[in-house]
Amino acid sequence: MHLAYPAVLSVLLFCTGLYGVLARRNAILVLMSVELMLNAVNLNLVAFDVWLSKAAEETLHSGQALTLFTIAIAAAEIGIGLAIVLAVHRNRGTSDIDKLRDTAEGHEPDGPDTDTDTPATGTAAEKAEATA
Repeated sequence: MHLAYPAVLSVLLFCTGLYGVLARRNAILVLMSVELMLNAVNLNLVAFDVWLSKAAEETLHSGQALTLFTIAIAAAEIGIGLAIVLAVHRNRGTSDIDKLRDTAEGHEPDGPDTDTDTPATGTAAEKAEATA
């Protein structure tokens, strides 16, 4: 088998994962995209290991051993990442990355229609009395 086939598939998988990391707003989908990128790297490691073992007289299979370590690290990363996402979802009620970033920076509103110089008007009961 030619080296170009798994290499092209690996590039396609990695680009798909990179697009998912950059374009998605859901934390779980971002974690899935990171996993897709790691699997593309694993495919590349195994493909180059097989290709280089045909050329070398001694077969050490170091690419396949490194792939096993990468799979173990990826499994631990997903376990910890999902635990963090679930804890944040329980506390905040959302797993949207933009909303989480806004709450981490502070409670300042981003909208252009809100003015921070004007004093706050009051509760809903006071507003109802004012309109009546």
